[in-house]
Amino acid sequence: MSEGSAVVEISAASFEGDVLKADLPVLVDFWAEWCGACRAMAPVVEELARDYNGRLRVGKLNVDHAPELASQYGVRSIPTLILFRGGQPVDRFVGQIPRKELTFRLDKLL
Repeated sequence: MSEGSAVVEISAASFEGDVLKADLPVLVDFWAEWCGACRAMAPVVEELARDYNGRLRVGKLNVDHAPELASQYGVRSIPTLILFRGGQPVDRFVGQIPRKELTFRLDKLL
């Protein structure tokens, strides 16, 4: 990710603090470097992080580095974005989702 990114890199080690104990809702992008659709979604994820700054944290979790977390949350295809609130998953978005649809659904949940 680029310098100054609004998106937080999440690891298996930081998941509990970054996501489960976060004070704000957290949108986690489960992705992998080899995934073309994930790379296509990256700019949208960046824009969401900037647009929702202060209302929502956005993080990326590389499934190749944390396969146990991907499995735990039922991630079977990537990209999968899961919205966590109060440490619980409340919505999920699978595949390349248009930005407009993402913001529409996020606005209803936040």
